[in-house]
Amino acid sequence: MSRRGSAMPEERLDHEVKQSVFIRAPREKVYDAFATAEGLDRWFTRGSRVDARPGGAMVLKWVDWGAEQGINAEVPGRVIEAKRPERFVYEWGEPGSESTVEIILEKRDDGTLVRLREFGFRKIENLIDNAGGWGEALTLAKVWVEHGIATNQPKARV
Repeated sequence: MSRRGSAMPEERLDHEVKQSVFIRAPREKVYDAFATAEGLDRWFTRGSRVDARPGGAMVLKWVDWGAEQGINAEVPGRVIEAKRPERFVYEWGEPGSESTVEIILEKRDDGTLVRLREFGFRKIENLIDNAGGWGEALTLAKVWVEHGIATNQPKARV
């Protein structure tokens, strides 16, 4: 607690999440899948908003997400850097628990190597959740970009 009685922000953890995936597609197509609302909504979110300029606002939205379709959330964010088709960096999370996501797209002869790094966590629980989550998410992005298969749509309920 500070002298005024309000809670001090939690220290940022030194640990970070690093994931990568190779996608057989040009960097421009891969960039758009990660840095536009339309692209994200094809494989990851539903109803998101992205102003892909430095300082631009983001809202990532999930509806009936996950194996049990139980995740419904909106997470605010802010674009830090947008350099198409090479790099997209944003901060996301609820106030007081934000972290930074850096996506670097490396050109390869037959596609794009996506290197994702998330850092600046304040809570170990968020780091643990996102470490596994990004592995799954990058696989979903690969399936969408390479094959056009959307895996984020709700399943029919019986």
